[in-house]
Amino acid sequence: MSPRIAGVDEAGRGPLAGPVVAAAVMLRAGRAPDGVKDSKLLDADTRERLAVEIRRVALGIGIGWADPAEIDALNILQATFLAMRRAVLALPMLPHRLLIDGNLLPNLEGLGGRISGRAIIRGDVTVGSISAASILAKCERDAYMLRMHALYPQYEFASHKGYPTVAHRRALAQWGPCPLHRRTFAPRYYLRECVA
Repeated sequence: MSPRIAGVDEAGRGPLAGPVVAAAVMLRAGRAPDGVKDSKLLDADTRERLAVEIRRVALGIGIGWADPAEIDALNILQATFLAMRRAVLALPMLPHRLLIDGNLLPNLEGLGGRISGRAIIRGDVTVGSISAASILAKCERDAYMLRMHALYPQYEFASHKGYPTVAHRRALAQWGPCPLHRRTFAPRYYLRECVA
């Protein structure tokens, strides 16, 4: 039996609002669908098309989140690790090995068995299963922020998904933070550049 390997990546470390979302993806012999690469290198339509294909061919997919309150309580790195652990726990079968984008690993203890892990800098560019996870995490987070736009239209989440654009910072200056905003990403930052 060949080892089950899951690629893991996240989306949403840099925004001022919304969750950090992680995905874990197990592919047959690491074979990613054609066109799969780092989500940041793809337009939204291509990401959505590839997400459907990834879901169709993957052996297993898990999605995990950490919400803004968890980000504030833990810090963004530890909240990212929490989302990654949740994504691995959401897989339909336990992987033997994790390949994780970045230079650090989350705690792998308590995931239900012996799992080894390897952090790979720029893994979202070089490893198919990590690229696939990058796409799914980004699509999942973007879809959530589009739904949140209907609840908080004054922040224009549909256009920037919570990232610190000029329009987003101006909305924060006018309306203050909403429940989706990360409080530890400092209100002074919200106000600093939006008055210019």
